[in-house]
Amino acid sequence: MTILDETYTLSNGVEIPKLGLGTWFIDDDKAADAVRAAVEIGYRNIDTAQAYGNERGVGKGVRTSAVPRDELFVSTKLAAEIKDYDQAIAAIDGSLEKLGLDRIDLMLIHSPQPWDDFRGGDYAQGNREAWRALEDAHQAGKIRSIGVSNFQQHDLENILSSATVVPHVNQLLVHAGNTPSDLLAYCASKQILVEAYSPIAHGAILQNAEVQTMAGKYGVSVPQLCIRYTLQLDAVSLPKTANPEHMRSNTEVDFEISGDDMDVLRDLRDVDYGEHSAFPVYSGK
Repeated sequence: MTILDETYTLSNGVEIPKLGLGTWFIDDDKAADAVRAAVEIGYRNIDTAQAYGNERGVGKGVRTSAVPRDELFVSTKLAAEIKDYDQAIAAIDGSLEKLGLDRIDLMLIHSPQPWDDFRGGDYAQGNREAWRALEDAHQAGKIRSIGVSNFQQHDLENILSSATVVPHVNQLLVHAGNTPSDLLAYCASKQILVEAYSPIAHGAILQNAEVQTMAGKYGVSVPQLCIRYTLQLDAVSLPKTANPEHMRSNTEVDFEISGDDMDVLRDLRDVDYGEHSAFPVYSGK
């Protein structure tokens, strides 16, 4: 049994594979090949978003892979700009249509604020409206589980104030060098599973000498160490790549990081995202 066979169980009983394929920055016309390659390697968890512009390709990859649809877990995200019930309902149907699927396994609100005002104004009411749309689509059987992404504790509390369904997932930027321990603990207390995106810190961590040395100690690569770290935080790990060799090596994480080394990685605070600092989630807001 490898990590590809292991799952977590969401609070509603739905199983989600612990390791998934992130598809940010994979072009729509290359997404189907990437998804098929991942599925062939053994991935069963595929993550996309309306904002990635590749739902069509991802859906094609899912539909044309060698594995039955019900063995795959497909996630997408409601565009961060949508803070209105009717627009959200229309966008959910739009995702189903683009993916070419009759249901989505997990759908998230991509961010509590539109990207051009990330961590900015007050969108509390709009988030409650978007959440109500997800709840209704979930109730209607269009989506098996629902959640959020980039939500801080106060954003979650806002949703919970009127929710009939507690978010099943919060997908967050989590990696060695950026471990929001208080938020992780809060999510755990509410039975909200955390998914870690950019577990390899967009490559920023690869140059860290301390991390390189630790990876050497375990006889693994830095990406393997970083993926294992997020798994040992009890998160789903979503490394993104279109390269089948990287997909394969990202699954070779059958080792255990010691408690002391977990503490070292948890306390790291040294990450320069380089060119990616232009993106809101990496800007340090």
